[in-house]
Amino acid sequence: MVKNLIGAEWQEVSRPTLPVYNPATGEVIEEVPLSGKEEVDRAVAAALRAFEVWSRTPLMERVRLMFRFKELLEKYFEDLARLVTLHHGKTLEEARGEVRRGIEVVDFACGAPTLLQGRTLREVTGGVDQNLFHYPLGVVAGIPPFNFPVMIPLWMFPIAVVAGNTFVLKPSERTPLGAVRLAELFLEAGFPEGVLNLVHGAQEAAEALVSHPEVKAVQFVGSEPVARRIYQLAAQHGKRVSAAGGAKNHLVVMPDANLDQAIPAILNSAFGNAGERCLAGSVAVGVGGVGPELLERIVESARRLRVGPGWEEGVQVGPLIREEHRRRVVGYIQKGLEEGARLALDGRGIEGKGFFLGPTVLDRVSPRMVVGREEIFGPVLSVSYAQDLEEAIAQANAVPYGNMATLFTQSGRAAREFRERVQAGMVGINVGVAQPFAFYPFSGWRNSFFGDLHPHGPDAFLFYTQRKVVVERW
Repeated sequence: MVKNLIGAEWQEVSRPTLPVYNPATGEVIEEVPLSGKEEVDRAVAAALRAFEVWSRTPLMERVRLMFRFKELLEKYFEDLARLVTLHHGKTLEEARGEVRRGIEVVDFACGAPTLLQGRTLREVTGGVDQNLFHYPLGVVAGIPPFNFPVMIPLWMFPIAVVAGNTFVLKPSERTPLGAVRLAELFLEAGFPEGVLNLVHGAQEAAEALVSHPEVKAVQFVGSEPVARRIYQLAAQHGKRVSAAGGAKNHLVVMPDANLDQAIPAILNSAFGNAGERCLAGSVAVGVGGVGPELLERIVESARRLRVGPGWEEGVQVGPLIREEHRRRVVGYIQKGLEEGARLALDGRGIEGKGFFLGPTVLDRVSPRMVVGREEIFGPVLSVSYAQDLEEAIAQANAVPYGNMATLFTQSGRAAREFRERVQAGMVGINVGVAQPFAFYPFSGWRNSFFGDLHPHGPDAFLFYTQRKVVVERW
């Protein structure tokens, strides 16, 4: 059974457990404890004890430790990727991409001496100077989702601790092993005990963290209903909160688009990570006369994608996380057919072990349909049509989410119009997944984000610090 990390001690928990599966085989590979308030209290207490010394540790020492942590992540890069594939199911190539993107946030955190600089303005009035300084908040917490068990924890605690905070991490109970390995490497890098603590569990542990009086800020990534709940609960308890939620991302293809470029990008967006990501392409919109060819080429190419265990060479679509989630996604497919969509490619019916669902394409989908407006979180791509760019933008804006939208075109004028009018915080032009690099914020809008400051980028350093202004005359 996996253990909690309290201070520098790995502790067993006498609690009910949940199985951790290998999604490609359906086999149970580990058990995770369902910690509760008592375990959360101990973790927060350890973080609080560590904060007094850690917050006063010179910044360059904190950065040196972060560089050591980065070196260990690089050293064990391949092991981390294989661990992701083992208990999440994504392909090994996708897992390597996840680990690389996580390390890039650690790279960014190592720039803290520049990113934590304040401001000074001399002689704001006669003999008066004004200064701004950044201070850590205290004990802060992170609750990442199951679909990126290494990358998203690395969005959270490296920036928080290099800024002088101490941290309590509650990984997803579905994929806890990535966070455990990160915590082991964190201790190996030489960070003091209590700077990072790890508590396993589900809703009880998460809500205990969010409501704990000593936790000053909470960062969450997950589904829209839970993000909304975390945001409301944190606000109730007077905490700073960053809660990233769901998505329904539109991929708009103009008549002048280069389809040789667009089709592979759409397939990767819709079916990469088995569709289990908040930047997955959900709806491909064919504008004008491109629609029939777009559908034909998507279906033809998607049919050739190889489905299987993520560690096998040449596999492009791995399993879903759990059998109940696979059934949920299949339920969406059936709902779409009942609402009038046409099944252009059916990925159901894969037999054998594991939680597999092949690439599926639903044609003639509208924003009025459940499959056209709700997040499915699986390898299901809806296809719809628009007469012109204005109608395509209206379709994207008709859903309640605003994570990402992408336009495929050769027209700068169309790209600018799309950029200005689409209601999404991340916009792609001729790219299937508009994921910002670590030095930009992951900028969801509308029901895709609850809070003010987004994950990573400069927003993260602002989120994990408070500003003090000193006005002085000598």
